Amino acid sequence: MWLLYLPLVIPALAGLAARPLAALLEPRQATWLLTIAAVALAACSTVALAVLAAFTAARSPVLAALGDYSQQVIRRGDPIPSATGAIAGLALTAAAIAVTVLFRKRARALAESYRRAAELRADGSVVVVPGLAIEAYALPGRPGRIVVSDLLLDRLDADSRAALIAHEQAHLSGRHYLFAAAAWLAAAANPMLLPVARSVEYTLERWADEHAAAVTGNRGLVAETIGHVALLASHRPARAPSMALGIVGSHARRMSVALAGPVPRRVAALLTAPPRSRIVLLAACAVVVLLAGVAVLETTGDLHALLEVAQAGQ
Repeated sequence: MWLLYLPLVIPALAGLAARPLAALLEPRQATWLLTIAAVALAACSTVALAVLAAFTAARSPVLAALGDYSQQVIRRGDPIPSATGAIAGLALTAAAIAVTVLFRKRARALAESYRRAAELRADGSVVVVPGLAIEAYALPGRPGRIVVSDLLLDRLDADSRAALIAHEQAHLSGRHYLFAAAAWLAAAANPMLLPVARSVEYTLERWADEHAAAVTGNRGLVAETIGHVALLASHRPARAPSMALGIVGSHARRMSVALAGPVPRRVAALLTAPPRSRIVLLAACAVVVLLAGVAVLETTGDLHALLEVAQAGQ
């Protein structure tokens, strides 16, 4: 039954591996891998908690009577301590509440975004708004909008403006908000996946950075624009929940790039060669996630087999 605990351990390993993977993999591939892995591992760990709780619940005389199975057979064949099952049940309840709360919050935010996007009037997808804030963000909707403050545009030259718009367009056309929402919902279900969700946010910015570099044909320009906007943002308040080029709440510190925040890490990545696809690494990660799924299926089958034996022994 040690397999039952494997889906609860692998998410912790995923949390440790998320940041290195985000740095090594091509951003689009990293985003897909980390998001799918987060959702899959959250699902596997949730089912594992449910199975742990079910093993303990199956000892209940009430359930034994309703299910018409032998309570004694269950007690003899159940390898899960009662305390472990009870803790699993509490964790499962907490996860369900956390996911429900976050889902409602995200759904309301998305609905508000669609409402705001519909209210904005512009000839194209870019909307320039007045004010003293340094901000630029992608606003999902039908159609989606790219909102940029006039103050920010005034501080950028034509090339930097093109890089800015290309970056935000990548967020909009790639529906990056869906990746972020899925990763954070997975982290709500299993807090060990929080580093994975943070890494997904980083890879989304890197994805948009690489798109902007491809559109402008100048990686150095995009890196310079990120640094310029970060400097401007450090002296001006931001109204929006998203910042130009993904720079919000970031504080550049003098430290190794390996430990630095998203902004210096992104700048450093743009000042090197474009990232390459790493198929072997992707395959290895997929195997680890698949292992968690197999473990869940195996232990679920064990529970079903135990119940069948208990029913036969009734």
